Amino acid sequence: MPVAKKIAESFQRSSWIRKMFEEGACLSETHGCDNVFDFSIGNPNLTPPAEFQRVLEELVCDGKVGTHGYMPNAGYRETRAAVADYLSQDQGVRIGADNVVMTVGAAGALNVILKAVLDPGDEVVVPSPYFVEYGAYIDNHQSAIKPVSTGEDFDLDLRAIEKAIGSKTRAVLINSPNNPTGRVYPESTISALGELLGRKCRQTGRIIYLVSDEPYRRIVYDGHRVPPVMAAYANTIIASSYSKELSLAGERIGYLAVNPSTPQAEVLMEGLIMANRILGFVNAPALMQRVVARLQGVGVDISPYRRNRDLLYTTLTEAGYSVVKPEGAFYLFPRSPVEDDVAFVKELLGHLVLAVPGSGFGKPGYFRLAYCVAPQVVDGALPVFRRIGEKYFG
Repeated sequence: MPVAKKIAESFQRSSWIRKMFEEGACLSETHGCDNVFDFSIGNPNLTPPAEFQRVLEELVCDGKVGTHGYMPNAGYRETRAAVADYLSQDQGVRIGADNVVMTVGAAGALNVILKAVLDPGDEVVVPSPYFVEYGAYIDNHQSAIKPVSTGEDFDLDLRAIEKAIGSKTRAVLINSPNNPTGRVYPESTISALGELLGRKCRQTGRIIYLVSDEPYRRIVYDGHRVPPVMAAYANTIIASSYSKELSLAGERIGYLAVNPSTPQAEVLMEGLIMANRILGFVNAPALMQRVVARLQGVGVDISPYRRNRDLLYTTLTEAGYSVVKPEGAFYLFPRSPVEDDVAFVKELLGHLVLAVPGSGFGKPGYFRLAYCVAPQVVDGALPVFRRIGEKYFG
């Protein structure tokens, strides 16, 4: 075998998202892009804000010596300070530059966090459904994912989380707004989760981190707000990126931030910076660090996402599908009309509609639609969903 057994096993069960994305590319070559309706991957289709282009051009033309040189592994201090100032307002907790590490996207941030805090054999409690790569990220560090169910509305099930926490639990990993459901966990739930984790820390005698994965934090609708996790619990680490709010997915620029109230926060920061180095990230991209430092609080206009959400949600519910209306992010997670979600996704594929089975997110019986797509993709797919709805729901 030319590769390690674990890697071979990983690509044999590789991400459903990527599988469907690659399938879409093949179908587009055969049938033409206009006839294929691809909801498989959460790749933002909006252009970055005009401010991004202006700042980028200014920085590219800046000929200062050292602009492209080495930097501290945590990132440029001025960038970390800008992120910390913005987060302080958002979280209601005073965060300093020394509590922030700039990372290679949110995925980089999560892997750095897990590398720094997990010992072999530790467990990470994760509400289901969850982003498909969480299991691989946790396994990378010789630890185990411990999925727990959520409610019918996809809110956190605190009893299930409490039952899942044991002597090996090192972290609870949440994602709000959630991929794939679009659920925003309410403030009351986050507050209760903080109380639960504080109690469990005292019972187990070890720190249990709340790791909050928040790349969709500013993609919310209908007046919803993502509550501040740091205000609810001391042992909190946030992982985030600018992939969605600035439509910079390919630039891989993100950060992690540690609640300064975490015990031995300085030691934790040293561990996170070391993990950033030894995982091979070394530091986040230099140019993008300088750009986002000047774009705190800037975001894309999400009205096209809202338009797509509303059309899809209305059409699906009228056609008979069971679906919880997303409060954030850009995903719908309807229940499959048949128990076998993989079979149903293949049926959609026969109509040139690409979706991802819920099995890939740890939730069989559902399917995910990423509606960060051009309006014509949504418009073209609506008749398909109506026809299939009529077939199953009459």
